[in-house]
Amino acid sequence: MSKSDVSGEPRTPQRQQDAAHSTLVSVVINTGLAGVQVVSGVLSHSQGLVADGLHSLADLLADAVVLVANRHSYKAADDDHPYGHHRFETAASLLLGLLLLAVGAHMLWRAFSRLSSAEPLPAIAAPALIIALIGIASKELLFRYLLRVAHRLRSSLLAANAWHARSDALSSLVVSIGIAGNLLGYRMADGVAALLVGVMVLRMGLHYAWEALNDLMDHSASHEETAAIAATLRATPGVLGLHNLRTRKVGDLLMVDVHIEVDGQLSVHAGHAIAEDAQARVLARHHVADVLTHLDPVSDETPD
Repeated sequence: MSKSDVSGEPRTPQRQQDAAHSTLVSVVINTGLAGVQVVSGVLSHSQGLVADGLHSLADLLADAVVLVANRHSYKAADDDHPYGHHRFETAASLLLGLLLLAVGAHMLWRAFSRLSSAEPLPAIAAPALIIALIGIASKELLFRYLLRVAHRLRSSLLAANAWHARSDALSSLVVSIGIAGNLLGYRMADGVAALLVGVMVLRMGLHYAWEALNDLMDHSASHEETAAIAATLRATPGVLGLHNLRTRKVGDLLMVDVHIEVDGQLSVHAGHAIAEDAQARVLARHHVADVLTHLDPVSDETPD
């Protein structure tokens, strides 16, 4: 087995470095897009493009959250955190969700206020459409890159950030349609686009906040992952059966508790060796931080 910390998770500095690098790429893209979109939106009188820029700014703040979480969640276990710091990522995901909720609510309020105002809606300058189309292409490419890294590293926080980039690409599409409608004479189209962007951001924030709350409440692994872990345990030589298999999420990893059944005639040393082998197999084949086993002796006549 590879060298691991107290929690049983292999130390993978390359994983942390890859996660940080992908997030820095997102920071550069979002910084450039946010500036260009907001300035262009103001100059071209496009409320939708300004909203899209604020969405990119929210992505930039989300990137900062990911960078901080990536740094702290990889800290080794200590006396105050004997199970490690994996939940830092979950807390960061919750913060990201709340951030998106706040940004989405603000967008909705501004868009609704503009649409309900008695002031006439202005015509939008044509270059705003070009900026919006550039935003679509940039965000879609960023989404594909971040999601590929998230799947490789099996990071839910990076995946959340990737899907946020995809939502921003969709919002840029909505904004492009709104700007095109305004250019064709439908002045309210841009304001409606800004309203829809706010709804999209609000929905995304609600999704991530709810997922993070579930994980903080010791959400279990999927049925498929639980069944796979059980199969690995049953395949361990000396394991006659198992029961009370429980899992709970700690960040992107799982904690596993299980009772394994062994021959009651074995010595304590032999039974302990089987338990260690079962633990090692699960740690090697599944995304698990630690496995806590309890030995239950059974006789040969006891059915599996």
